[in-house]
Amino acid sequence: MSQKMYNIGKIVNTHGIRGEVKVVRISDFEERFAVGNQVYAVKEKAAPVALTIATHRIHKGFDLLQFEGYANINDVEHFKGGYLKITEEQLTELESGEYYYHEIIGCDVMTASGESLGVVKEILSPGANDVWVIKRPNEKDLLIPYIDEVVKEVSIENKKVVIEPMEGLLD
Repeated sequence: MSQKMYNIGKIVNTHGIRGEVKVVRISDFEERFAVGNQVYAVKEKAAPVALTIATHRIHKGFDLLQFEGYANINDVEHFKGGYLKITEEQLTELESGEYYYHEIIGCDVMTASGESLGVVKEILSPGANDVWVIKRPNEKDLLIPYIDEVVKEVSIENKKVVIEPMEGLLD
């Protein structure tokens, strides 16, 4: 399979003996894990395995999934440590001003005055708003809250983000 794929979750463990897997979600879209959806289990250099979601429930902050045809713990044990992915065709159309993580990661970040700060290396979702982790050359990482007061412009085409730092943000 040569098409581009995107992470939506990481399989961290099995759950019970009936073939459920415990997944840490890497997607804001609830419908990604809807019953009947197709996802792909990908582990290191192995070929992606197409899976259809048979059941989904949330338990202690994790998504618990069972796949059609995988009704036993022994059937899913080998998926542990792998990622659940979707294809580019499965991506949902976003509203204006919304972005996928993979579009933001790798963007150059600069202040409104033109000072280059670094590159977005990771996006955290701790609560009310996302936090973008900026890798700076020869300095510790910078944490930028994704809020309108700080992030002024995002250009996916130019891989560029312009921010207006709040007082103390760059310290």
